Amino acid sequence: MSLAEASEWTLKARCKDMADALFPEGKDQKRARLVCLGCPVRSECLAEALDNRIEWGVWGGMTERERRHLLRTRPDITNWHAVLVDCAPEAKAG
Repeated sequence: MSLAEASEWTLKARCKDMADALFPEGKDQKRARLVCLGCPVRSECLAEALDNRIEWGVWGGMTERERRHLLRTRPDITNWHAVLVDCAPEAKAG
């Protein structure tokens, strides 16, 4: 994914003006991920965090702990963007 593509999806994110709210600590992360519900770029966001091993904050509706667990249980996936975005039904239709 190019830098321009990464920047483009971030402009469509529900959280685009509230980045600080998505980097809480501990149990507040679960509350912060409510922002991700219904976000049109949730898959892109999660793929970005997983592909780049971003360790902090809520990305794509997943907390740090949830992403670490997913990465540990699926070490066979090396390109999350391909799995979450390129293979999504809306990507095939468009």
